[in-house]
Amino acid sequence: MFYFNTYTMKNITYIIAGTLLILIAACSSLDQYPLNGPSSDTYLTNESELKEALYEIYDANSYEGPNSTRMAHNIVLDALSDIGFERNSSGIPAFVLGNANPNNTYSRDMWKSAYVVISRCNYLLTNMHRAENNVNPKTYGEIAAQARVVRAYTYITLTELWGDVPLVTTMINLSESIMPRTPKSEVCDFILKELDEAAAVLPDDYAGTGQVSASTALALKARAALYNKRWDVAIQAAKAVMDMGVHELHNDFAELFMYAGAGSKEILWSFQYLKSAKKVHGTCRNFGSRNGQGHSNKVPSQSLVDAYQCTDGKDIDKSSLYDPKKPFENRDPRMAYTLALPGSIFMGYQFETHKDSVNCWNYRGATPTRVKNEDATNAYATFTGYCWRKYVDPLDYANPVDSELNQIAIRYAEVLLIYAEAKIEANQIDESVSAAINEVRQRPTVNMPALPSGLNQSQLRSAVRKERLYEFAGEGLRLFDIRRWRIAEYAINGPFYGRVPKGYLQSAPQIDENGIPDYSNVPNKDEMRVVEVRKFVKEDDRDYLWPIPEREMSANPALVQNPGF
Repeated sequence: MFYFNTYTMKNITYIIAGTLLILIAACSSLDQYPLNGPSSDTYLTNESELKEALYEIYDANSYEGPNSTRMAHNIVLDALSDIGFERNSSGIPAFVLGNANPNNTYSRDMWKSAYVVISRCNYLLTNMHRAENNVNPKTYGEIAAQARVVRAYTYITLTELWGDVPLVTTMINLSESIMPRTPKSEVCDFILKELDEAAAVLPDDYAGTGQVSASTALALKARAALYNKRWDVAIQAAKAVMDMGVHELHNDFAELFMYAGAGSKEILWSFQYLKSAKKVHGTCRNFGSRNGQGHSNKVPSQSLVDAYQCTDGKDIDKSSLYDPKKPFENRDPRMAYTLALPGSIFMGYQFETHKDSVNCWNYRGATPTRVKNEDATNAYATFTGYCWRKYVDPLDYANPVDSELNQIAIRYAEVLLIYAEAKIEANQIDESVSAAINEVRQRPTVNMPALPSGLNQSQLRSAVRKERLYEFAGEGLRLFDIRRWRIAEYAINGPFYGRVPKGYLQSAPQIDENGIPDYSNVPNKDEMRVVEVRKFVKEDDRDYLWPIPEREMSANPALVQNPGF
C-alpha cells in the first residue's frame, strides 16, 4: 500500500532534489513552454523521486500567489461574490466593480499558478515511466492517479473561471505551445474520464494525510458534473461516495475549521500547511478582528447575515422568531459558527462594532479587563461590522500570519448537497433528496428543522441553493454557484452593505428564493453602511467569465479573448 503519513505529507518539498528545482523554475504558464525538465535523464527513476515530484504537485496546488495572504485560492474567491469584500489594493475588487480587464494581476496570477500545477502533473506523468521497473506496481499506479486527480481539479477551477481553456495533458515544446482554447465541454469530458480512471486505482480514503483518494476523485467528478449540468453523472458520482461509507458529517460544525477538526471524516481533501516546512498562511490576520491581531481586510456582507434562517426553518421576513432589536438570536447556528457577530467573543475579546462602543472586554487574561475597542474605533476595522470566523483559530492569536491550519478543498457535506441538487434538476425527486439536505441541516450542532414534506421542484431548488449558502459561506464556492445559477448579474449589482453603524435594521428585508435580501422596504436602510457600489456587466455575459490575461494572449496568438474584453 502506498501512503504518506500525516507528518510526511505536511513536510512536503522544501528540501528536495536540485534537479526538480530546475523543473519548477521552468514551469509558469503556457507562454513558458517548452518544459524539457531536468537536464539529466536519470531523474524520476525510483520511488523516492516519484514521491518528491508528487509532493511538489501538492505543494503548488493551493496556489496562493505572490500576495501576503498565502491563503488557498478557493478561500479567497468569496471576496469576488455577493457575500464577501476585499479591502486590500489587490486585483480582486476590479471583478465586483465592473473594472476587470486582461491586465488584472489577480486573474493573471491565478492562470499562471494553475498551469504551474498542470505542468508539474504533466512532467511527472510523462516521465515516471523511467521508474516503472523499480517501483511496486500498486505504488506506481497510485502516484500516477493522484497526479491525474490534482490535474483534473485544476481544470475544474480553470474552466469555471475562464470557460474554454487550453487543454495540455503532456509535455510540449515551444512550437506546440501555440494552441487554441479547448471547448469547456471537451475539457469536462477529459476531467470526468480522468477522475473515473483514477478512482478505480486509488484506495477509498487516505485518512487525513492530505492526499487525494478514490472518494476525492468521485466527489470532484460529482462537482464537475454538477457545474456542467450533467445531472445523471453528478448523481452517480455523489451516490458512489455516499455508498462507500468512509465519510460522514462532523458533529461539531465549528470544529471543522479549527485545528481540532483536521482529522475529521467529513474532509475528503484539504490543502496542507506546516510551519517547519515554511508552508503557512495568513488567514487569521486577514479574517481576524482588530482587537484579535487581525486586519479584517476580507469580511462578509450584511446580506449574508440576513440570509440565514431562524431556528424554525423560516426566512427572517417570514419568521415570528425574528426580532429586529435582537437580530442574532434564534438563528441558524451556522451563522454564528461562520461569522463573528457583534456581541460575541472572538479571539478572546468582546467583539462589538457599534461605533459608540469605544471600549470592550478583553477575556484573554485570568481576569477580564476593559480595553480600547479597535473594532469600533480603528479606521481599518471591519467595514461591514462582521468578520469571518471560519479558519480563525484562537491558537493562531500569537502568530496570525503563520497559520498551519489546513484549508478544505472538498468535504462530505458538499457531496450530499451535490446529490440533492442534481436529483432536483434532473426532476428525479424522491425521499433521498430531502434526506440528503436534512442530513446537512440536522448535524448535532446545527439541528435545523427538517424540510417540510411534499415540496415541489421549484421549492426544493430554493432549499438546496439556500443550504449551500448557509453551509459553505467562507469556503469559496459562492462565486461558482451564482454564476452557474445565472443570478450573479443581480446578486452582485448595486450597493454592498455593512451593518447600521450605530444600531440594527428596523425590520427584516425581503428574502428571495435564492436567499438574497432586498432592503427596499426596510425603513432605515439608508443608515446602512454602503461599503462600495458594485457593477456586474451582463452585456455579452461579460462578467460571467474572466478575461484571458494579456500576457498569455501575447505569448499564444491562437487564444481568443472572452466576450466584452
